[in-house]
Amino acid sequence: MTDALIVVALLLVAVTATAAVLNREPLRQALVLSFLGLALALLFAFVQAPDVSLSQLAVGSAVTPLMIVLTVRKVRGGSGNDARKEEER
Repeated sequence: MTDALIVVALLLVAVTATAAVLNREPLRQALVLSFLGLALALLFAFVQAPDVSLSQLAVGSAVTPLMIVLTVRKVRGGSGNDARKEEER
């Protein structure tokens, strides 16, 4: 039973990692990266590494995508309202 779960988790990791690489939009990449972190956390839990799983869950699926989203927002010039105001001028 555990081997089947590990295979499913590995397939999920492969699919989400491929989707993260093939996606061109940074915000979508951050979302897919969050799912990849979740899949990796499941994989680590299935291979009896709960401490690594919890760390992956916190860092890989929450903190890193959040930092990417905040960075993209900062690079693009703050909130969307500022860009709209400049377009109106």
